[in-house]
Amino acid sequence: MNTTQLECFMEVANCLNFSRAAEHLSITQPAVSHQINTLENELGVKLFHRTSKSVRLTQEGFLFTQYAGELLKMTAISKARVKEYQREAPMRLVIGCRNTMELWLLRPVLSRLRQTRPEVLPILRLIPFDAMENLQEEGSIHVMFSFRDSAPQKARYQELLRCQIACICAPDHPLSEYSSVTLRQLQEAGRIAACRPPACPRGLFELQGKAMGNRSTSEILFCDNQEAIYALTEAGYAFALVPDLPQTRIPNLRYIPLSDAKPLSFGAVYLSDKGNPALRYFLSQLSQSMQDGE
Repeated sequence: MNTTQLECFMEVANCLNFSRAAEHLSITQPAVSHQINTLENELGVKLFHRTSKSVRLTQEGFLFTQYAGELLKMTAISKARVKEYQREAPMRLVIGCRNTMELWLLRPVLSRLRQTRPEVLPILRLIPFDAMENLQEEGSIHVMFSFRDSAPQKARYQELLRCQIACICAPDHPLSEYSSVTLRQLQEAGRIAACRPPACPRGLFELQGKAMGNRSTSEILFCDNQEAIYALTEAGYAFALVPDLPQTRIPNLRYIPLSDAKPLSFGAVYLSDKGNPALRYFLSQLSQSMQDGE
């Protein structure tokens, strides 16, 4: 049983004429007859007495008009409620982040978004990069951060800034006295904390390998993520190489430029902004926020 069958039944019940009912419904008379026949077969009863000259409701048909009317009324109310919800519901923008540093980058632009576009509700997902890439392909995530060398090939990439590679260490670490360092210096600078892709960009992973030199494994602290690296370096156990995003700097760490490393391109990755004005606005505000150094 469907609404088309019910609408045809109610129109014939009101007109007691198949031709006139078809005109009111803007369909053909055979189509109306087919819908009524199908409905009668599903119910197992005749709803109309039909002759070549007249149409009238059966007792069962008369009884069914009450139920059919209520069903159509409930359907109309349900459609209206859903449309009303769609009009009033906030536009959701799902943003994927790999680490807390990326969450920090969002704070200024989210504050601006709340004030200028209150109808947009951001949803933040903090998940591993590989899983996030799959979710983006499925459409569950609208946008995420990435370095260009790690960006999915199927996605669009919008560069936000080019960031230098920095050596980070505690204030009392021997490296802290330098204004810049080289890979050669780092090869003899004690313990290094490091992680591998996708927790770090490929370009940084190559530099980590060069900085490790011929160290013994006891002088290499392998970490699962950036948060572990920052914790170990802040505690003074090691130094590390990280992309230097000024907005995410930790106050208790020294950031020393790596002089023989090229900057890395850092940006936003999305599949498409077509039909998504909230995403387009977010990307423009994010780009402005990064340029302003917020």
